[in-house]
Amino acid sequence: MLIGGKCMYLDELLEGIDYTCLQGDEHTLVTDLVYDSRKAGKDSVFVCIIGTVSDGHDYIPQVIKKGATAIIIEKDIELPKDGTVIRVDNARKALAFMSAAYFGYPASKLITVGITGTKGKTTTAYMVKSILENTGIKTGLIGTIETVIGDEVIPANNTTPESYIIQETFAKMVDAGIECVVMEASSQGFLLNRTDGFIFDYGIFTNMGYDHIGTNEHKDFDDYLRCKSMLFRQCKVGLINIDDKYAKDIMKDHTCKIETFGFSENADIYATNVNLVHEPGYLGVSYQVRGLMNFDVDIDIPGKFNVLNSLCAIAICRHFNVNENDIIKALQHIKVRGRVELVPGTENYSVMIDYAHNAMSLKSLLTTMREYNPKRLICVFGCGGNRSKDRRFLMGEISSNMADLTVVTSDNPRFEEPEDIINDIITGVKKGPGKYVKITDRREAIKYCIDNAKEGDVIIIAGKGHEDYQEIRGIKHHMDDRELVLDALRP
Repeated sequence: MLIGGKCMYLDELLEGIDYTCLQGDEHTLVTDLVYDSRKAGKDSVFVCIIGTVSDGHDYIPQVIKKGATAIIIEKDIELPKDGTVIRVDNARKALAFMSAAYFGYPASKLITVGITGTKGKTTTAYMVKSILENTGIKTGLIGTIETVIGDEVIPANNTTPESYIIQETFAKMVDAGIECVVMEASSQGFLLNRTDGFIFDYGIFTNMGYDHIGTNEHKDFDDYLRCKSMLFRQCKVGLINIDDKYAKDIMKDHTCKIETFGFSENADIYATNVNLVHEPGYLGVSYQVRGLMNFDVDIDIPGKFNVLNSLCAIAICRHFNVNENDIIKALQHIKVRGRVELVPGTENYSVMIDYAHNAMSLKSLLTTMREYNPKRLICVFGCGGNRSKDRRFLMGEISSNMADLTVVTSDNPRFEEPEDIINDIITGVKKGPGKYVKITDRREAIKYCIDNAKEGDVIIIAGKGHEDYQEIRGIKHHMDDRELVLDALRP
């Protein structure tokens, strides 16, 4: 049933959509909106979206049998004997607009913040949430790790959920008294029209790198860039990392007001006097904010890239008239699961867990850690199965060039053989000068690093970050890198 148990007319759900009624009456009464055929019921309207595995059009006979009274299609079909059939150009786009109407346009009752970029989305989102909540602004979150609605925490399946789920989540947030929502807006989310149906109040661009190119992702880099830039034709105010080489491309044809942040003094808000803090078992960073705001910042998360992430959070929170002291306090204690997350329990060396799972993020991470002048930089990682092989070669080469020791292990092999993935990584590793060892079992790989750690070492366990599972042949087995580290630390 619709929220509040109310029924709606189909044409009310179709507001803002170009469509053709092929059969029946668009003014028909409907009680439910579904895009999963298994959830179809009496007097429901079924939207036939085309996925990578299945096509909703194939399930029309089943949903009609279950009592669906209306069908939304985007391709030619044999029309059913009864019911209303609506033709649209893009069923996913239609689902987004219909979902917004279905839930009573909840985005209009929230301050919406969308964050896009190759890396930094998750950390920035948590920083924004932390700052705003530190000032008493109830803030929800939709992201890679989880969705947070007050005290309710829902593990995430996609960085940007399906449009229906987004609108449903917005509605739940409104009901929970939440004022603002911070949302990771992925390129796939834009490609698949998941963020259609509303305008973001604020859009953020962190950075751009070569990633997510390949089967079931983006056909090429231009398509990836195009999808990232869509946010700035779907928001009121855009905040852009001016230092990124693709900043101008992202801003091309924008329809929003633009503000900038970065290290450049030409930015509206910029960071200066950056100081990396390295103490036994601790890594952090401090800097000064200048431009539209002026104060000093200390954060417990290492790396110059986190200077940009936190600066971005400051730039957005400025629009909420947040007190400087509240910003400073929030950033001093921010922790993000699986994002340069330091594992406690080590005194003379540092162990961190990070989600770096592509060449750009791994290079950025290792570059940053090099700046802390570790005695040895050790990188433990694998690559996911059923993904681009180019990622494996590049990550292997980068690690070999930048780390003193690369420990090649298994990540999520999915339906590939772990050894095949590891051999691809090693092909890249051999292009660089660094030493390497192969330890297929991830638990044993981590234990090897802990057992052989030396004073001043920085050990990076990359790839899985917040994930608490290992996927083998479609089955997820419990595995948490931080648990593996703590197990290895026990005498």
